[in-house]
Amino acid sequence: MRLFRSTLATAEGALPVRRRFLATAAALLLVGGVAGSAAADTPTRRSPQAAPASVQVPSGVTAGVAVFDRQTGTFTEQLNASAPFRSASVVKVLLALDFLWDRGPDYTIPAADRALLEPMLRSSKDQAASHYWSENGGSAIIDRMVGRLGLKDTAPPPAAYPGYWGYTALSARDTVTIYRYLLDSAPGPVRDFIMGNLRQSTRCASDGFDQHFGIAGAFEKPWAVKQGWSGSYEKGTCGTATAAATAAPSRVAAADVDLTRPALHSTGTVGAGDRSIVAVYTLHPVGTSYGKAYTDIGRLTRSLNVPGAARPAGWWYGTWSDHVNVRPDPSTSNPAITQLPAGVEVLIGCQKRGQKVSVPPYTNDWWAYLPQYGGWISNIYVSSPDNKIPDVKEC
Repeated sequence: MRLFRSTLATAEGALPVRRRFLATAAALLLVGGVAGSAAADTPTRRSPQAAPASVQVPSGVTAGVAVFDRQTGTFTEQLNASAPFRSASVVKVLLALDFLWDRGPDYTIPAADRALLEPMLRSSKDQAASHYWSENGGSAIIDRMVGRLGLKDTAPPPAAYPGYWGYTALSARDTVTIYRYLLDSAPGPVRDFIMGNLRQSTRCASDGFDQHFGIAGAFEKPWAVKQGWSGSYEKGTCGTATAAATAAPSRVAAADVDLTRPALHSTGTVGAGDRSIVAVYTLHPVGTSYGKAYTDIGRLTRSLNVPGAARPAGWWYGTWSDHVNVRPDPSTSNPAITQLPAGVEVLIGCQKRGQKVSVPPYTNDWWAYLPQYGGWISNIYVSSPDNKIPDVKEC
């Protein structure tokens, strides 16, 4: 799947022929940009310093949201909080909890299980989830955890999909309940193992998926995250490999759980002492690219009132083109660190002059530093009308 019909191949990506026209049009939308605003579908520059007014759900997105402040014991955000979504990989937290239940008194984890559980929680390894699903009773795991934690909206996968652990239904409010149990009631070794691994979430998932969207992109550390994704959209890249798309069934399950639209979920805790629990579940229109879904869940998450959260400094800008290389320095001399998902919105920390990139008739020697990737992209791929981005400081 590609965002642009007409492109030119370059060393840094596939540049749209009409980039300058489109970028100028996009620049007209930049005035008054606010973090999380969804006024336009085209990725635009956004200031992370602006205070969000309310949950802002981008057009076409269905969302279930809950934010719980553990310091005050109150919800600061709730939107469709009881609506069930297919959990995708978020259910892996329940699989880990079920495995660890009643393993006391010291909750020793055999080395063979640690080798599966750690990548399942940090890098969302599907093979590990399938192992525990098969070994520990499949849907019975979900039934046990519903009873143990008092979950209200959680249900096993539909009977027609017995091995599809990712089709377990979860809601935002039940996700808050799960994290509250982990943080406030679980035995210390269980809490430390699961939350410790979620704090070490890797950017690249085991399947090559770039999983640092939502919470991981919207807020500075400390955070702990368990992400979820499912659907037949282009997965984007992490490192230099492209993750294969996962086809979703063409039918909808019982209990109104949508198995068709692409899903992207971000759950976890934010702030010192895990002050806020955040659960963001989203469904996107069929055919949505990964870059668009990544951008939309990022805007939504940045709009939330999350007590204790620190927002990263910089400027949010949209990017153009497909598979733009992120370089270790402002030049094309060294191999790429990774590639951006097509059309994704990125945080720019600063900019400086570097090697000239030429895509006739355009040239640009300015480069943007992306602190969340630890690398640089040519400004030629940033949705700004000028070679030098007007409001971004120099490095």
